Amino acid sequence: MKEKNTERLESIKEAHKSTKVDFTRIEDYLEVISELVELKGYANTIEISRYLNVSAPSVTKMLQKLDENGYLKYEKYRGINLTPKGNALAETVRQKHGILLEFFKILGINHEIANQDVEGIEHHLNPQTIKQLRKFVTFLKSNPRILEIFDG
Repeated sequence: MKEKNTERLESIKEAHKSTKVDFTRIEDYLEVISELVELKGYANTIEISRYLNVSAPSVTKMLQKLDENGYLKYEKYRGINLTPKGNALAETVRQKHGILLEFFKILGINHEIANQDVEGIEHHLNPQTIKQLRKFVTFLKSNPRILEIFDG
């Protein structure tokens, strides 16, 4: 029993050792910016702060950081434009979101709950896990009999 607890604690320690928390924030910002641009044709500090529940000054600070790291071009009072690097990461997040949402839908989870769960985990999954989930979802969709049995 003690060995299992130690193993679990080490697992937790490893998971928190990475820089995922900061990367999660970056992904969230890029995802919201991308969605806003697609929906409205633009993204601004006020809209971003509204969707991420953070203050406008916090958004400005993060936008400057994202600009410095090559994810977007930001000029205060001018606008926000994702770079190819920013667009690629935003698209990766969208794909992860879509795959997870589809998987939860197959499991019969209500859309609202599935969406909340996806937002909670999409940034924490390894690309290999997403790849396997994508393959599994594709397999299930191409074998409707399995889904019928599951829903049974």
